[in-house]
Amino acid sequence: MTLRAVRFGLVSALFAAAACGGRQMDVGSTPVAAVAREAAPAPEADYWVFVANESSDLVSLVRFGPGGAVLERDIKVDLKPADLDGVHGVAVSPDGKHLYVTVAHGTPFGYLWKLDPWTGERVGETTLGRFPATIGIVPDGSRAFIVNFNLHGRPVPSSVSAVFLPAMNEEKQIETCVKPHGSRLNLAGTRAYSVCVGDDQLVEISVDRLAVTRRLDLNSVTEGRCGPTWITPSADDAHLFVACNKLGQVLELDADSFEVVRRLTAGKGTYNLAASRNGRFLLATNKGEQSVSVFDLTAGKEVARLSTTRPVTHGVVISPDDRYAFVSNESIGAVPGTVDVIDLGSLERVASVEVRLQAGGIDFWRMENSEGH
Repeated sequence: MTLRAVRFGLVSALFAAAACGGRQMDVGSTPVAAVAREAAPAPEADYWVFVANESSDLVSLVRFGPGGAVLERDIKVDLKPADLDGVHGVAVSPDGKHLYVTVAHGTPFGYLWKLDPWTGERVGETTLGRFPATIGIVPDGSRAFIVNFNLHGRPVPSSVSAVFLPAMNEEKQIETCVKPHGSRLNLAGTRAYSVCVGDDQLVEISVDRLAVTRRLDLNSVTEGRCGPTWITPSADDAHLFVACNKLGQVLELDADSFEVVRRLTAGKGTYNLAASRNGRFLLATNKGEQSVSVFDLTAGKEVARLSTTRPVTHGVVISPDDRYAFVSNESIGAVPGTVDVIDLGSLERVASVEVRLQAGGIDFWRMENSEGH
């Protein structure tokens, strides 16, 4: 095993333990109540997603279509050829013309890279804070909000970087709380949300004012420590979903009052979330048990829990047509990660492809039918 692989295994294990509250990971899945499911027809179009591989400094482009899922190519993201730079978060601009990647292990700060998604060419960059992670972009593509997770620093409040994307200029580092993660924008583009793993806060930022407008102590609305790792708004911006990693639970909050509307039971180490555009489904990755929970939001219950192909299940994104979900799995040590494809009609895993080491951040790029549209 190479020195890189050993270092990766140690970092991955430490981060997974922190995210799962130090609990041992169980491989497998838990059966849930039966639900009527459609058959899984083959896709008629090609679906393309980007996934960041943190311990190989590569961003992989995965295509899923009539022939299954394949790794199309890799984009090298490398500041120091002799060391790991830690590509962590990926986000595609709303118009699909640019790919943004956080480079977490800069010294002393990390970076945001702007890439051409077709060629992989770097067309811009800016410095951020310590260990930048997830990226949220406003609907018009003009500004991004990136959490500075500060994984290796002291447990002190960190920040969210606001970046003006046309000029790749960091406008401000907005101090929030300890170890912010899961940066997401509401669909109106007026509020940026994140949660803090280190001190159990939900933070709301005004996009116009670049300032914190509200906070919520999540422990005040849970029985036990939440350990939040992700937040995402509902399809109509009326609600917020928060992943409580330490409870294996998703909180549904009223977006205006921050009051708890529902508590959804997921799996061990609930980590990332994605809501379908039609308002029907919420998906939660369960980092501590190698599975994905699928919730029917109309019924308010988990309707499927699907095992994934590798342990340390990480990110999830849903295609714009709400037909498929794409899930990244980090894996452990020198074993490459994978991207799994879930059919949201049949509620089953229909494809998987091996990518690179420690597959994490994932985002959807484009769809293309047989005529090239």
